Amino acid sequence: MTHVSLGGLKVFPLCLGGNPFGWTADAQTSFAILDAFEAVGGNLIDTADVYSAWKPGNQGGESETIIGDWMRERNVRSGTFVATKVAKLASRPGLSASNIAVAAEDSLRRLSTDYIDLYYAHEDDTSVPIEETAQAFDALVRAGKVRHIGLSNYSGARIREYVHAATENGWAVPVAVQNHYNVVERARYETDSGPVIAELGLVSLPYFSLASGFLTGKYRSAEDAVGSTRSVGVGSYLTDAGFRLIDGMEQIAESHGVDVASIALAWLRSRPGTVVPIASVSRVSQLPEIIPGATITLTVDEMDTLNTLSETF
Repeated sequence: MTHVSLGGLKVFPLCLGGNPFGWTADAQTSFAILDAFEAVGGNLIDTADVYSAWKPGNQGGESETIIGDWMRERNVRSGTFVATKVAKLASRPGLSASNIAVAAEDSLRRLSTDYIDLYYAHEDDTSVPIEETAQAFDALVRAGKVRHIGLSNYSGARIREYVHAATENGWAVPVAVQNHYNVVERARYETDSGPVIAELGLVSLPYFSLASGFLTGKYRSAEDAVGSTRSVGVGSYLTDAGFRLIDGMEQIAESHGVDVASIALAWLRSRPGTVVPIASVSRVSQLPEIIPGATITLTVDEMDTLNTLSETF
């Protein structure tokens, strides 16, 4: 297994998304998913303080709490890399220095740990000077509470601005960026943040790498999305062009002996720069659909086919 360097951390080439934990996966199911991911060598888990505040009865932090309980009960903290985020939780909004400091303490408590491996600004906050945000994150790194900094949902220009401010002031420079990117959502990333991420040598960790489940191949008609908890947002993909793409992906998947989802992840890993896709599952039985995506290599012809099909989408 070839691991990827993330700020010097040697991580599995696929990041497990903790978004379903406390939402579509209860604590017991989440533990089973985490156990299975760890068993195949997975060591990078992504979450956020806002996961999963949208579920009725939740207040946010449920995913962090489950991950923290799992690491403590399994005694795997030293071999597990955890990424979490600040800015979107209603009770801890934005990127002011005071909010970052308090939100970090909340996340540390829920994660049952004294350090966070990768701490993201979950979204840009233009109401706060970027220097204030960068210095606040740097303070956490200097205090040993955070190992590395990441940015999420930042434009290319704002990524560059943050890196410049941090570099000029001797503060912690981001090592990773998490933006929306997959084989059916290409244009914005590839013309904006993607080239900047690659130029600056940052690691890209795309979210929605499976397009809300569309790139698993399970949606073959509009009717297939009816009643699915996680199908919000797939409607725009349920077109003739979208289904032609899935047909092409299925043929490639068959030649590799894997599922369609793994082809979507392998495509992301092949993009310019260093890319570690984020993918989540709600059941242990879904893990085998994505794990091969961490290792398989697509041929030039296969990449050309996918690029052509996705460009007509």
